[in-house]
Amino acid sequence: MNLRLVPLDETYKKQLYDMMEEWNATGEQIVPYAIRRCDYRDFDCYRDKLENKNPTPAMVPDTTLFCLDEERNIFVGAVNIRHYLNDALLLNGGHIGDGVRPTERRKGVATKMIGLALQECKRIGLDRVLMVCDKDNIGSSKSIQNNGGILENEILVAGIVEQRFWIDLS
Repeated sequence: MNLRLVPLDETYKKQLYDMMEEWNATGEQIVPYAIRRCDYRDFDCYRDKLENKNPTPAMVPDTTLFCLDEERNIFVGAVNIRHYLNDALLLNGGHIGDGVRPTERRKGVATKMIGLALQECKRIGLDRVLMVCDKDNIGSSKSIQNNGGILENEILVAGIVEQRFWIDLS
């Protein structure tokens, strides 16, 4: 499996549509939030609003990249990288939000995708990255730990236990 992170452009319209249609058919919540923020069927609007270009105290600058399996020419997931943390992201959210499309789970995609996202974090100048996942999401927890994540603590957010992991990039 040869994976790379790519920005969304016209070249990947079909790959986006196929991934999002599959995900929507499951009825589960699509993650990261950034890729469900707008309707993907309106491609130009979706692409234009995919990243936060006007930071506010509540919304930090971010980069959204899609994980392309080059051998099969399909999107297998996506990452949203927050360039810095506000108070809310420091508590629950972190620097990287990631998601793997349903048919590609349990194949090592998340571990590889997070590794690629960490390279991007380093490129934008981060030396320490926070990742957060639900405690009952064992796959996500393992993928974070496989990339050097060290559990700092667990917190309760809206009745759900969240694990907070730090990854040192220096």
